[in-house]
Amino acid sequence: MIDKRRVVTRRSRRNGKASAANKAYQILVVNGPNLNLIGTREPDGYGKVTLDEIKKMMAGLARELGAELKFVQSNHEGELVDYIQGAKKDGIKGIIINPAAFTHTSVAIRDAVAAVELPTVEIHLSNIYAREEFRHKSLIAPVCAGQVAGFGGNSYLLGLRALVSILKS
Repeated sequence: MIDKRRVVTRRSRRNGKASAANKAYQILVVNGPNLNLIGTREPDGYGKVTLDEIKKMMAGLARELGAELKFVQSNHEGELVDYIQGAKKDGIKGIIINPAAFTHTSVAIRDAVAAVELPTVEIHLSNIYAREEFRHKSLIAPVCAGQVAGFGGNSYLLGLRALVSILKS
């Protein structure tokens, strides 16, 4: 659940309600299997930046963009589906997802993203289209607003910028 105390809003002098223009966008950042190992796992392909370092970079950019992030990571497909399905109930307005290996295999995650009907950006550290043939097909991409791949940790920052742009439009 997102800590509502950390959301900074401006209150109207007339009615004390937060103005919609100043309310932070709530964004869920979903990380799939083995992403807890980035920074040490195959650094030539994935880089040396850790998931915690990516979280810190994203948190700084999120503040600049007027967004608040909730990070989740799991090596279990069903748990990722649960996070995605619970997003609307938690007040989430958009999703950034790095499904990792589930990109190529999970109809369940694809269906969860489609079902919640929230703008979603798929991201990848590596360029999945420059890798093994079996990684060239994303089951998730067709139900997403877009995809960012191949920029290491910057893929997350580019995805965040894209999603906030979509939310503002």
